[in-house]
Amino acid sequence: MFGSECPRYDGTMMKKYGLIVFLCIILPASASWLGVGEDRSMSRFPIKVGILHSLTGTMAISELAVVDATRLAIEELNESGGVLGRKIEAVLVDGKSDWPTFAREAEKLITVHKVSVVFGCWTSASRKTVKPVFEKHNHLLFYPVQYEGLEQSPNIVYTGAAPNQQIAPAVKWSLENLGKRFFLVGSDYVFPRTANAIIRDYATALGAEIVGEEYLLLGSTDVDDVIHKIREVRPDVILNTINGDSNVPFFEELKHDGVGSETIPVMSFSIAENELRSLDSENMVGHYACWNYFQSVDRDLNHRFVRSFKKKYGADRPVADSMEAAYTSVNLWAHAVIDAGTDDVNEVRRAISNQSIDAPGGLVYVDPENQHIWKTVRIGKIKKDGQFEIVWDSKKPIQPIPYPRTRTKLEWQAFLRDIYEDWGRSWANPRS
Repeated sequence: MFGSECPRYDGTMMKKYGLIVFLCIILPASASWLGVGEDRSMSRFPIKVGILHSLTGTMAISELAVVDATRLAIEELNESGGVLGRKIEAVLVDGKSDWPTFAREAEKLITVHKVSVVFGCWTSASRKTVKPVFEKHNHLLFYPVQYEGLEQSPNIVYTGAAPNQQIAPAVKWSLENLGKRFFLVGSDYVFPRTANAIIRDYATALGAEIVGEEYLLLGSTDVDDVIHKIREVRPDVILNTINGDSNVPFFEELKHDGVGSETIPVMSFSIAENELRSLDSENMVGHYACWNYFQSVDRDLNHRFVRSFKKKYGADRPVADSMEAAYTSVNLWAHAVIDAGTDDVNEVRRAISNQSIDAPGGLVYVDPENQHIWKTVRIGKIKKDGQFEIVWDSKKPIQPIPYPRTRTKLEWQAFLRDIYEDWGRSWANPRS
């Protein structure tokens, strides 16, 4: 159900990519070596890249940290001589937690700033709004956040989890370890709506029961009705797809209502170490989250990544899944540029297929069929210090399956079309 082990995780792959990984990630590469294949006259011109995230609004709680991780990866590449002997210059713009703004800023990054690639977006509503822009210009976006699937584009590299790399394993683990009566709660836009449809399919197949499903407008603090319904049905576990700062009142009211992790545990899909900084630790201890990466992953490469991030941004700053994916995105792009011998978008898009690097969370590999990446899956339990105790992991990278096999691709596309039309041709409830 959840895919298979990465086919490139063998000696052949390591021979093919090991030298690149060693020279470009582990050891500082010289500028002269990185300049191979590039016109020397171009070395004085930087490679412009775009960073498109919410610096303000309800999603800034999550996206600002992703910006920091992206900039760290760029800084490290520049310190090692750049890429193809050229420095990387980041153009940072604010999506303002507003989907039309994301589209306008994406257009400007491509047509005005002439960037070679864009790293960005968090919500699926923002990604779906900019997707036509990247396809119109035949450009390239790296998207670093776990999402609902039901999409693939030759102009997007999806470095966050597909549904079978987060949603499906979390449902199975919750059923086996927490109980079979599920209550679903999420923000009212395309990711939670679709994620909960996928959860329903998996839960039904596994013999679980859905006892409630409720939604909050993005940014809403009005959680009383949802908490009341949870109290009425007393589920075994809450599966939470609330995004942004609406999580603060949700967990506060749960605790105030006497619902703690020891009575009704919550499995979250959009709360990681960074979001925990804005939440009262007493309200969160003992709850769960499913991601591909936690700061507590015990790998030498991860320890170096965490040290580098904290050295630059402060010892109190945590590192989380989407931040690691953003950091990895920059390095995957750099490898593709080196292989292509140019930052030309079309050449880089051709070179990105089959790229593989050893990332802080483990080996990742770009699937040439769908441009998602093979990733390890992990489930963590929240500790008082804001970190996660990893209680389960898949051991090896899992194949990404963007379209869950519980329905046909046409059925999933019809599902998305209905949501979009019901919201007045929008990817979020227009009242948000």
